[in-house]
Amino acid sequence: MPVRILNQAEVTTLLPMGECIEAMEAALRSLSAGSAQLPLRIVLRLAEGRGVFGVMPGELRSPPALGLKAIGVFPGNAGTALDSHQGLVLLFDPDTGVPLAVLDASSITAIRTAAVSAVATRAMARSDAGELALLGSGVQARTHLEAMALVRQLRRVRVWSPRAESVRAFTRWARDRLGISVKPAESPREAVSGADLICTVTASRAPVVQGDWLAEGVHINAVGSSSRSARELDTRAVVRGRLVVDRLESAINEAGDFLIPRAEGAITETHIVGELGDVLLGRIEGRTGPAEVTIFKSLGLAIEDLAAAELVLRKAEAGNTGQVVELGGRRDFP
Repeated sequence: MPVRILNQAEVTTLLPMGECIEAMEAALRSLSAGSAQLPLRIVLRLAEGRGVFGVMPGELRSPPALGLKAIGVFPGNAGTALDSHQGLVLLFDPDTGVPLAVLDASSITAIRTAAVSAVATRAMARSDAGELALLGSGVQARTHLEAMALVRQLRRVRVWSPRAESVRAFTRWARDRLGISVKPAESPREAVSGADLICTVTASRAPVVQGDWLAEGVHINAVGSSSRSARELDTRAVVRGRLVVDRLESAINEAGDFLIPRAEGAITETHIVGELGDVLLGRIEGRTGPAEVTIFKSLGLAIEDLAAAELVLRKAEAGNTGQVVELGGRRDFP
């Protein structure tokens, strides 16, 4: 059977941020409306702390997509030519199970994660939010800056990261690629001081944002942590915030930003007001007032990868992009 293979450069070209934002909103609506299914991710923790390897299957019925992402996260790649996220997205025909495509997962993950944060920002942040703080200066910081600039008018941008060289590279990239001036911050506290929009995109296992630093009305996209034992926000920050998640089942099983404050007795499960899809469907409010602190906790979902991959595949087929190879799948007898 013919299978289309799309590399990192091809995926990046075919998945512009603006289009991905709209695709992510549609996928999250479908999830909360019951038109998708996905089990919790399967995670293999590699020996000697080298990294983790996960498998994320799912099915999306609108638009129809079936498949999985196989992804490894290797922190040791930081500072090298390799992205810390390495993997593939596989698409299958939802009716026959025939393999359809193999796509680079690093680019899909980078773009769709920021696109989801943009959806949350559009739905939850104040309309006048424009003082952006980025904690982290890697791949996700770059895609998040691009995404935030599409959904809010940015007046000032500050970035903090423990690696000064990475910060310098990020500020040069922002100036040259996006025409945005970014000011390095000496500390996380300096970065978030007075900010009304914060994106945490670090690999930190301990909090980098404290609740006492937060200005009234700030919206936070908490992105970097995706395990039970790691968090980017301290307990005070989570207690202060109106907490919305990408998926409830995932959050109560995988999100350290929620699970650690709950274990401390500071919050209960009811502190999660709902899923982002519920906000998009009008079932709950993303924000109830201009002074409210709002938090979107993102873990990353297979349906996001599938929706992005399905969009890329349709465009690749229309433009005959990528390499098509013949694989098995047919019966070898009459």
